[in-house]
Amino acid sequence: MSDFVKEREIKCQNGISKSLEKLPDYCLNFFLSIENYTSPLTRLNYSKDLEIFFNYLANNVFKKNVKDITFADLESLKIRDIEMYLSYLTYYEYNGKTYHNGEKGKARKISTIKSFFKYNFKNDNIKTDVAAKVDTPKIHSKDIIRLEVDEVAKLINEADCPDHMTKRQQAYNKHTRSRDVAILSLFLGTGIRVSECVGINIGDVDFDNNSFKITRKGGNQVILYFSDEVKDALLKWLDDRAIWLENSKENALFVSLQKKRITTRAVENLVKKYSKIASPLKKISPHKLRSTYGTNLYRETGDIYVVAEVLGHKDVNTTKKHYAAMSEDIRRSVADKVKLR
Repeated sequence: MSDFVKEREIKCQNGISKSLEKLPDYCLNFFLSIENYTSPLTRLNYSKDLEIFFNYLANNVFKKNVKDITFADLESLKIRDIEMYLSYLTYYEYNGKTYHNGEKGKARKISTIKSFFKYNFKNDNIKTDVAAKVDTPKIHSKDIIRLEVDEVAKLINEADCPDHMTKRQQAYNKHTRSRDVAILSLFLGTGIRVSECVGINIGDVDFDNNSFKITRKGGNQVILYFSDEVKDALLKWLDDRAIWLENSKENALFVSLQKKRITTRAVENLVKKYSKIASPLKKISPHKLRSTYGTNLYRETGDIYVVAEVLGHKDVNTTKKHYAAMSEDIRRSVADKVKLR
């Protein structure tokens, strides 16, 4: 396990511990039960979801402190209470901030509640599982936003030759140009996730085989391969990196101007900055660059299983769902395959 992954897991564990301090003591057992088959990040999200749920119950249903909510209280909940909570999640305030949840956000939060109630029902802590009777919000499919071939070239060109930027942006780009081009090239040439990108160390890259090692969401390490075009961008960045980090022991492949490992937020911001110029009508994120790669790979191979393997999808149905729009290309390609005469 890399140092980056270890640090991330420690941060997640600290976040879980802080949430558990606010929750009833019996919630700890639930997290112990899921520890062996969930990632630290998943458990952190669960802890935040339960924190919000119990805070809602304390203020709107039971009128008591969160810590004082008992199993008997949970048993007394009705379907309408959970449905009212889902409605509350559309817009709500917590810790002085206002939050909004759409279909996906609500679906995830009700999934957490269902898992929590299921665990306690299974272990005889509660006699009824009201959460099981509540329908999960339907998630409507949306068009996949991706870059077209000409937009891909334009995006990289904007980072390499920032003619359309402000004077201030151009001055900043002089320092980060090779790094930004390398990051964009790696996204568009391999389809990795932003967390996987920032976690790469110098020692994870093998230029003899055009390969690099990453740590997937679940913690598994895999080796991916890149093209010579991506290789050239990485080598150019490494030359500049050596000057940036002279006498530094930082082992991250991509670093900030502060000579530390670049953050996911910084990568998201640089993608947003260049894509606003290259494709102003599309809201592009690192994940959209991943979708762009997946789409192009599917177009070239026509094999959804290859795309699933490279992108690291455990279930090929996930890949099919995200690239369903490609079915139009398939339908068009077979239009003249069946002869009538």
